[in-house]
Amino acid sequence: MLQRLEGSATPVAPEQYKSVAARLSDELGRLTMDDDLRAVLNTFPVAAELYENINYQHAGLVRAPLEVSLNSELKAKDVLAKMRLPR
Repeated sequence: MLQRLEGSATPVAPEQYKSVAARLSDELGRLTMDDDLRAVLNTFPVAAELYENINYQHAGLVRAPLEVSLNSELKAKDVLAKMRLPR
């Protein structure tokens, strides 16, 4: 439902959006990560973003594998270093 509201071309009442987001937050807060939850979060990006926001205080971007995040950071650091070199 939240995914539909997020992508709706018709304006959505703020109260409705807040109510649906709060209900989904409550449900996501009760769950532990498993294959079924991963499948849901992969299918519904809005729910995935909400899940990450709920759990950010404990684990940062919990759905992003640590190795992928680290490699991205290292590549960005290399690119920035190369940009600083005189040409």
